[in-house]
Amino acid sequence: MRIVVKEGPLAEGLLKELRNSGIKFEMRTKTGHEGFIGYAIEGTLEEIEKTIENLEGVDVSLLKEGFLSFKESVLHIIEHLKAGEDVERLLTEGSWVGDVLDQLHRAGALEYDGKTVRLREGVDVEGIKFEFKFPFNLVHDPEAVEKGAKQFVFVDLVREYEIEIMEWEVERINLFGNIASRYLPEETALRVYFALIGRSIIAKEILKALEGEKLSEDELIRGFTRALPLAIPTPRGTLVINMSQKALEDTLKALKKAGYIDIKGGKVRKLRDLP
Repeated sequence: MRIVVKEGPLAEGLLKELRNSGIKFEMRTKTGHEGFIGYAIEGTLEEIEKTIENLEGVDVSLLKEGFLSFKESVLHIIEHLKAGEDVERLLTEGSWVGDVLDQLHRAGALEYDGKTVRLREGVDVEGIKFEFKFPFNLVHDPEAVEKGAKQFVFVDLVREYEIEIMEWEVERINLFGNIASRYLPEETALRVYFALIGRSIIAKEILKALEGEKLSEDELIRGFTRALPLAIPTPRGTLVINMSQKALEDTLKALKKAGYIDIKGGKVRKLRDLP
């Protein structure tokens, strides 16, 4: 199962913990991208708020909600910067911090010594100009919106790490889940964790079907395709596992590569069990 993480401290921490834990994985790097397509309103926080009040052609209630969150983020960071703060520590609060720091830097409001960043002495916080950005899907009349906001497009090309988790044992998958929960968004970590658990359960069923005999690869795949989805009751609810025919074919290849089965002449036989 595959996860993708962007370069940076979180990716480095995740990779270090995976290596130290002995979890089997393969990694590839590629150039990825993130982007934002929408609009920007320029001005002081007070000016931006007034512009939003008079903006037409947009969902103003959602825009106000987004601006309030942006304003709170800016004021939160400024409080940290008044006394000075380690920039790496600040960035761990989220990707939004980088945007706020970048805007403050372009406004000439920061001093940075290579480690600690602080608000420049004498800066009038209320006079700092910002850009408040909002996505195009909030807009229903572009011509009306563009009377108070400018089009804004941002493209960020970054290195990404594509990490393929190679574990089949539930105990090792649980260890991966504990690590992933500290570095990935909760939903992402849970999706990958349960995908690995699901694959492990299907793998055990495949090995059980091969007990004491060779089976045709096509027959094995057809049999499991007909039997799926598999519903498994748990103390908290039900786990339902489905797998396409192509995914079953890939699973057999992966089990062969891991040394659990052998495939020759279209016949599959078990070499060893999963713990």
